Amino acid sequence: MMQVNQRLILQGISWDFYEQLLNEFKSSNALHFAYDNGTLEVEVPLGKHEIPIRLLADLVSNICVEKDIEVRNVGSTTFRKRAKAKGIEPDTAFYIQNAARVSGLLDLDLTKDPPPDLAIEVDVTSPSLNKMPIYAGLKISEIWLYKGKKVEFLKLVGEQYVPVKHSIALPFLTPEKATEFLQNGLKESYNKWVKDVRKWANEQ
Repeated sequence: MMQVNQRLILQGISWDFYEQLLNEFKSSNALHFAYDNGTLEVEVPLGKHEIPIRLLADLVSNICVEKDIEVRNVGSTTFRKRAKAKGIEPDTAFYIQNAARVSGLLDLDLTKDPPPDLAIEVDVTSPSLNKMPIYAGLKISEIWLYKGKKVEFLKLVGEQYVPVKHSIALPFLTPEKATEFLQNGLKESYNKWVKDVRKWANEQ
């Protein structure tokens, strides 16, 4: 067992125990869980972790509204596949290309429903479980990764994620522009920031 700041990483955890934990904490947002073939990470979200998540989520939502793109933000919904022994609660996730396919669904099941089109992962505190193999196992096609300096856009190619210069879900958006908006959002008025995002989106 190893503890790293606000994370607890456990080895040799069975799938059944992982599902038991999910069931026991299903009504709580106090803990986030990630599971990869017997390794379990339990995380307590911090403010410096949550604020960039909210800004990046709002960036996606406001762009989609301004461009009249259908979108569904499913937040940190738990996605898992027993057959792959992988499960995760993204910091936030979106259906964009597949928004219509999950419209009206409250319980998402990857054995019959598509995975999210975009997941956002923020890791600004300490080293943690490598979540990329989990996302790859769940076939989430695009990840935005932020580690405290810049936003990276990653595309699933086979079983690996590779950096790309434009978002797959929002092709007119670059990681550089997402980074710029995030940095601006951390220091300026939120209302002004939303107006700037929407103005920019309208011009694309």
